[in-house]
Amino acid sequence: MKIVDVVCSPGRTGFYFDDQRAIKQGAGHDGIFYTGTPVTEGFTSIRMAGESISVQIVLEDGQVAYGDCAAVQYSGAGGRDPLFLAKDFIPIIEEHIKPTLIGKEADNFRQLAEDMEKIQVNGKRLHTAIRYGVSQALIDAVARANHKQICEVVADEYEGCELKPELVDIFTQSGDDRYDGADKMIIKGAQVLPHALINHVADKLGNNGEKLLEYVGWLRDRILNNRTDENYNPIFHIDCYGTIGAVFGNNNYKEMADYIEKLGEQAKPFHLRIEGPMDCDTNREEQIEALAGLTKEIDDRGIDVELVADEWCNTLDDVKAFTDAHAGHMAQIKTPDLGGINNTIEAVLYCKANGMGAYQGGTCNETDRSARILTQCALATRPKQILAKPGMGVDEGYMLVYNEMQRAVALLKSKK
Repeated sequence: MKIVDVVCSPGRTGFYFDDQRAIKQGAGHDGIFYTGTPVTEGFTSIRMAGESISVQIVLEDGQVAYGDCAAVQYSGAGGRDPLFLAKDFIPIIEEHIKPTLIGKEADNFRQLAEDMEKIQVNGKRLHTAIRYGVSQALIDAVARANHKQICEVVADEYEGCELKPELVDIFTQSGDDRYDGADKMIIKGAQVLPHALINHVADKLGNNGEKLLEYVGWLRDRILNNRTDENYNPIFHIDCYGTIGAVFGNNNYKEMADYIEKLGEQAKPFHLRIEGPMDCDTNREEQIEALAGLTKEIDDRGIDVELVADEWCNTLDDVKAFTDAHAGHMAQIKTPDLGGINNTIEAVLYCKANGMGAYQGGTCNETDRSARILTQCALATRPKQILAKPGMGVDEGYMLVYNEMQRAVALLKSKK
């Protein structure tokens, strides 16, 4: 089935672009707005509307496949590609990608994606967001051309997949609304929760970590007092944005582990994961060294808490490096940061083959389309958990991911 056209349109995402560096430097709040001056290149304000590009691939029989280009909320931070604005990048897709795709057969996603990943403009690879959205459209085109689900295409083309009609755990995120958001998650029965956005020491962690300890205790009691099924035992997963290291020192493994152990005890009977305990702003190697050191301390002491790699773990090569160094017990595979979704597929499979927990994540700043396609991929690669996205409203992202999985699983069961 030949590709006969590629059509682009600008779109909005489910959240915002936020200047992470400005926020860490103490930007203020005024309602939904951040106050202060942006510091990351490309930002005209600290919070900006999230933008996407929808890439539609027209097949010769008239079917239209599509995917959405999108970048993470904290674009331009932690070694990521710069701010992604539709007006800047639609011309690049039309000039450099469209001519390479027209006339090609939509018969092998892996090869089409790898060819697309090799395209360079002025000696540089395409922006991760472009590769992310175009690869979604490509896998949708191959699925439509062959009358298959996207999960079936992934399972056909990649070794190590296990396509079975079972759901993958969904991780929901609350953003700043960590109390009402948690209530929504409990009602929905989310398997992993609440993210909580602990990105400021004084306001959210506490100068000695006391505020997060209090919150974990509140969350524990909230579930125990409100669950309607005593078998509902979600995993706690809290993103700390490096604040634990900011309080105790990025290389002070003993004191960080002491504190994390207290958090783990506070969470019981629920299991706890801590994402991003420290953030070494300088480079990947320092981040790997620090996280590997803390992971070893946690393991040597038998502390029942998992650490999740986040900052500086952006590309497929990064995921492999963190995995090989045992820097963390789980890696967040931030799907837009990896570029083509072929890299997300390979990252999940690499983690699973090498003893690292795979968390297929992403960002609140995606679209409904990218959420659905990546959910389909996860049904074939089987990570430990996937992110409910886009947005921070809990209900909408959870609905999109949950319903997509249920539809796909029902179809797989019907074929058996």
